[in-house]
Amino acid sequence: MLKEFKQFIERGNVIDLAVGVIIGGAFTNIVNSLVSNLINPLIGLFIGQIDLSNLVLKVGGATFKYGAFINTVINFLIIAFIVFLLVKAVNKVTRPKPAEQKSAQPTSEDYLKQIRDLLQAKNNL
Repeated sequence: MLKEFKQFIERGNVIDLAVGVIIGGAFTNIVNSLVSNLINPLIGLFIGQIDLSNLVLKVGGATFKYGAFINTVINFLIIAFIVFLLVKAVNKVTRPKPAEQKSAQPTSEDYLKQIRDLLQAKNNL
């Protein structure tokens, strides 16, 4: 079992995943700072409050902190957009171009198809 665990850890996917989680955590802190220090004050200029997380709705004894929810939604949208851009860039770099996929030289499969067609034509005569 220890050997299997070692093989599992040594695979590149696990290490890549660990790096992704660490970078994602650091990136989340950056986005949180962006939202709370730059975007919220900008939105606050239009609605009259600087800190959106203080926006609450009190109904009876319940307090609904919809400002904190707005902050979380803004954070999510920024992170989702950045991840979309990263995936799009990686796909563009790693995806082979259509011209590169098919070479100008015939493959052995092409030759075999030609031989098959010739044999079929000969047998039909």
